Amino acid sequence: MKRPTLWGWIPLVILIGLALTACSPPRPDHPIIGAKNFTEQVVLGELLAQEIEAKSNLKVERRFYLTGSYICQQALVSGRIDAYVEYTGTALTAILKQPVCRNPQAVFETVRQLYASRYNIAVAPPLGFENTFAMVVRGDDAWRLHLATLSQAAHYTPQWRLGVGYEFEQRPDGLPGLSAAYGLRFAGAPRTMDLGLLYRALNAHQVDMIAANSTDGPIQAFGLTALEDDKHYFPPYQAVPLVRNEALKRWPQMQAALNALAGKITASDMRAMNEAIDGQHRDPAEVVREFRSKKGL
Repeated sequence: MKRPTLWGWIPLVILIGLALTACSPPRPDHPIIGAKNFTEQVVLGELLAQEIEAKSNLKVERRFYLTGSYICQQALVSGRIDAYVEYTGTALTAILKQPVCRNPQAVFETVRQLYASRYNIAVAPPLGFENTFAMVVRGDDAWRLHLATLSQAAHYTPQWRLGVGYEFEQRPDGLPGLSAAYGLRFAGAPRTMDLGLLYRALNAHQVDMIAANSTDGPIQAFGLTALEDDKHYFPPYQAVPLVRNEALKRWPQMQAALNALAGKITASDMRAMNEAIDGQHRDPAEVVREFRSKKGL
């Protein structure tokens, strides 16, 4: 059989190339901001999006309610989103698989260097607040049993049911290490559920302790108690935007927005915005616009 010449192969190569190009989804000509699937993340995603739109003529696409850190990381690396807000302790342990460190600046520098070298992703300056895990119980239980710390609660957990989010049960900075540090045992396996359902389950007495977040609005709104991590198990969790360097090169206006947001949000600010949405059922975009106006952004 006669073999095709080099020139005979060229049309075939061109056709294959065109076919592959046709199968690839077109890259949008605007930034895409992601967020995980709980209230605070939607607030932070909306804050990034609004600030970018305000500092540029860009239209920003919102891609919120992604399941968790692992899904957001995959979306960021693959280019399906261009930025989202992560927490340094989560990035350090869950994504980068580094040992737990409790020095906030050391954690930030490690995260910044490894994201740049491994993924070509920039870690922007912290937004100003930390959102650590909080082990939360009903306020009347804390009052009745005189509980303020996790060490004190460990005496009662064998009779308690625990509620956790999907990631916390398996994370290296999550339940296994926490249980070992405090000697926690519970009445049965943890009940795993969406983060938005944890407070409902606690108030309905379906569980007796939940792994929540320290900036959650319902803690104060429902009169709950966040127990002190008296053994300092959890690493620091500063909120930081993660942004693809390719996106920053394509839309340099994004950098002005990141600079403007650095250090602007306190833990009290974050709790108030979370409660405005969870407790008062306000629209996240409206809450963010009000916050930006108050901060002069």
